[in-house]
Amino acid sequence: MIFFLKIYRGLDVICRTGVFVAFMVLILAVLTQVLGRTIGNSPVWTEELTRFALIYMTALGVGLGLLSGDLVNVDIICDALPDPWPRVLRVVASLATAFLAAILLPGAWKYVQIGLLQKSPAMGLQMAFIHFSVFLLFALLFVFALARTALTLLSKDDSPHEQES
Repeated sequence: MIFFLKIYRGLDVICRTGVFVAFMVLILAVLTQVLGRTIGNSPVWTEELTRFALIYMTALGVGLGLLSGDLVNVDIICDALPDPWPRVLRVVASLATAFLAAILLPGAWKYVQIGLLQKSPAMGLQMAFIHFSVFLLFALLFVFALARTALTLLSKDDSPHEQES
């Protein structure tokens, strides 16, 4: 159990840091683009970098959103049911999410391999780096869905797991 919590907390810190870095890159790229347009010469690569930062910010943040309960849920149904059922539905939903993510991982890896043959037009980056964000998204969704399942099963109350900031 302690080993699980250490891995979970470490992954949480890595994802939060990654989201922060991606957001800072996004802000700097957009600021560079706006300032460039103001003086009449906006760098071409800023739009592409903005898109890539947004993709990675989403890939790193989706698991955190799932775990904290910030993703779209159908809470009306869960809240209307008697006591054991909301917890059961949260576990089933988390397991279904993990299952779907696991099914999509091999296809996402093929997508990464396709990216080895391509380069981004403006920045010249290997597209495998960008395509890896899809694989990362499904891998993190899988791990965080399993973590949400475990935390729901191990928690004493019936409320969804709310993560401390």
